[in-house]
Amino acid sequence: MSSESSGTGTSPRTPRPGAQKSSGAVTKKGDRGAKDKTASNLPPVGEEESKNPEEYQCTGVLETDFAELCTRSGYTDFPKVVTRPRAQQGSVPSASTSEKPVQDDQRLSASCSQNSMESKYVFFRPTIQVELEQEDSKAVKEIYIRGWKVEDRILGIFSKCLPSLSQLQAINLWKVGLTDKTLTTFIALLPLCSSTLRKVSLEGNPIPEQSFNKLMGLDSTIVHLSLRNNNINDHGAYLLGQALSTLHNSNRTLVSLNLAFNHIGDVGAGHIADGLRLNRSLLWLSLAHNRIQDKGALKLAEVLRPFELTHREVVERRRLLLVKGTQERSRSPSSSRYGDSKADREKSQALGISNATLVDKPEKIQSLKAPKSLGKKKEKAGEVVKKEEKLGSGQSPTQGTPKKEDATKAGKGKVTIPEQKMSKGKATKIGAKEKRSILLESELVVEATEMVNPLLEPVEHRDGKVFLPGNKILLHLNLLRNQITEVGLEGFLTAVQYQVQVSKSRTSPKAPLGLLWLSLAKNCFDPQCPTHIMIQELMLPRDPVKAKARDEEATAT
Repeated sequence: MSSESSGTGTSPRTPRPGAQKSSGAVTKKGDRGAKDKTASNLPPVGEEESKNPEEYQCTGVLETDFAELCTRSGYTDFPKVVTRPRAQQGSVPSASTSEKPVQDDQRLSASCSQNSMESKYVFFRPTIQVELEQEDSKAVKEIYIRGWKVEDRILGIFSKCLPSLSQLQAINLWKVGLTDKTLTTFIALLPLCSSTLRKVSLEGNPIPEQSFNKLMGLDSTIVHLSLRNNNINDHGAYLLGQALSTLHNSNRTLVSLNLAFNHIGDVGAGHIADGLRLNRSLLWLSLAHNRIQDKGALKLAEVLRPFELTHREVVERRRLLLVKGTQERSRSPSSSRYGDSKADREKSQALGISNATLVDKPEKIQSLKAPKSLGKKKEKAGEVVKKEEKLGSGQSPTQGTPKKEDATKAGKGKVTIPEQKMSKGKATKIGAKEKRSILLESELVVEATEMVNPLLEPVEHRDGKVFLPGNKILLHLNLLRNQITEVGLEGFLTAVQYQVQVSKSRTSPKAPLGLLWLSLAKNCFDPQCPTHIMIQELMLPRDPVKAKARDEEATAT
C-alpha cells in the first residue's frame, strides 16, 4: 500500500519539470514580444524626417502631392482631388430612352444595400475639382472649390503644392466661407504660384471688412478678377476704386473686373468712376445687378468723355510736367558758355583774330562767378579745344561722325552734343529731335512714364478749366438690371457720341478703339425710347461680335 501510495503521491509531481519548461517557454515568448514592441517603437533611420511635410518634394501632380501633404500634416479626413465633370455633348435620345428602364432597375436593386446608400452621399463630400490640360493629362489648368469652408490648414497645404503646378491658370472659390484673415493668407500664396496664374474668382464670399481690394495691389499679377455675389456695398466700392487708381499710382495688370450681383449704389458707382479716371489698363467692367441710379450712371458716363480736372489733379499735372522738363534737360545738355566760346573762336579764326584773347576773356569771367568745383570742367573744355585744333579750322565738332572712343566717353558721361542752340522757350520742341541721340534705355523710360500717367496726355483749356480726354481704354461696360432712367441715358448718349467721333479720327492703328460694347437693358426706362435707340444704333457697328456675324453672313450669301 505504501508503495502504491507513494506511486500515486509522486505521480502528480511529475509534470513539474514540464511545467517549468512551459513557463520558461512563456517567458521567452514574452521576452520576444517585448523585444518586438521595443523594435517596433524605434523608428527606422530617416523615417521621421520623411514624414515631415516640410521635407516633401512636390512632383507637380496635385492629387498625389495634396494627399501626401495632408497625411504628413496629420489631416486624415481631407478632401479628394477629382476631375471636374463636363457636360456631355451629342447625346442620342433614342438610345438613352431604350436603356433608361434597365438602368433604373439596376439602380433600384443596388440601392437596397447599405454601401450604395453611403455612396450616394459621396457627392456631398468636399472635393477639389480640377480641369486638366488636353495635351498633358496630369497638368492642372484650373482649380474649383465649391460649397465647403476653406481653413488656414488647407491654405497652408496649398502654399506648398500649388507652386509646383506650372500650367495653373485659374483658381475659383465659390462659397468657401472666406474671412479677412483667410483672404490675406490666400493673397499671400498667389505670388508663389506659377506665372501662368492670371484668373481669380471669389464668388459668394461676403466679408464684413470688404477687403477685396487687397487682390488689386500694385504688386498683383491678376489679370481677370471676378467678385460676384459678395455683398459689396459703397464702402467696398470705394476701396476698389482706390485700388484701380489714385492721384499717384494705378493698377497696371488688371484687365477685367466683374462686380455683378452686389449692393453698389450711386455713391459706390461714383467711386468706381473715380478709379477709372486715371486707370489705363482695365478693358472689361461689369456692374450688372446692382443698385445704381441716375447719379451713378452720370458719374460713369462722365469718365468716358472729356472731364474736368480737379484742383489736386491740376497741381499734380504741373508737378509732373516740371519733373519731365528737368529730366529732358538733364538728358539733353543745353547750350553752355563753353559752347558759345567755341562758336566765337570759330568765327574769330575766320576773321583773323587771335585765339588767345578770346580764350582769356571767358576764363576771367568764369573765375569770378564760377565756384572752385568747376575746375575739372575747365580741363575738359581745354581737351575739347585740342580736339578742335586736330579736326581743323573748317570743321566743327558737331559735323562728321565721331570715333568709337569718343562715343564711349560720351556714353559714360551721359552727354550728347546738340545740333542747335537751345533756348528755354523751345525746350519741349527740341526735345523730340534730341531723343535720337539719347540712349535706348532712357527712351524706354520716357515712353513708359508717358504711358503710365494719363495726366501727361494733351489737355484742352476751356473757360479757365483744364479738361482731360476721357477714358478710351475701356472696351466693355455692363450695367444690366440697375435702376437707371432716361436721365442717365442722356449722359451715356453724349459719351458714346464722343467715343464714336474719336474712333473715326484715329490716325494710328495702335490708338485706342474706345467703348465697343455697352449694355443698359432691363433698367427703369422704355427700351423703345429715342435715346436708347440712338445709343444702340451708334454701338451696333462697333460691336465686334455682331460685326463678325454680319461678315460671315455676307460671305455666305
